[in-house]
Amino acid sequence: MASTSKTSSFLIFPWGLLSIVLVLVLNISLNDAWFNKNWSWIALVLIIPAAILENFKVGYSTMRIMFLKVLFSLLSFLVAGMAIGSALTGYHVEKFQKIPGVKAITLPWYVILALGVLLLIQVAQLFSMLKAVKREFMQLDPDQ
Repeated sequence: MASTSKTSSFLIFPWGLLSIVLVLVLNISLNDAWFNKNWSWIALVLIIPAAILENFKVGYSTMRIMFLKVLFSLLSFLVAGMAIGSALTGYHVEKFQKIPGVKAITLPWYVILALGVLLLIQVAQLFSMLKAVKREFMQLDPDQ
């Protein structure tokens, strides 16, 4: 009888994507003065656990986990790119075209820094996944 092992939901959950979404939601929803004073603690609470929890996934190389790593990394880049693009568009319209009343996301420098760090974590995860794929293929190679 073949036994099927179920992948842990901890390994499938997108910790980095969740942190990116939480940073953006907190930036949009909270008061600017309060968020400006406490941004370092918010970033610390969101970035450090995301990095640690994503790092736990490094040794697992099942196809489902690797596929989901790539999918969630792409979604992370999409969400962060849309937010940064909206912020740059709002800045451009306000500064150069001088059109009042245009709604756009405003991202302070520390939010862009937090998003950059989280995206770097995603890039590191992609490279670790490629390393795991290489290791899997090297085990299948009869010449090695």
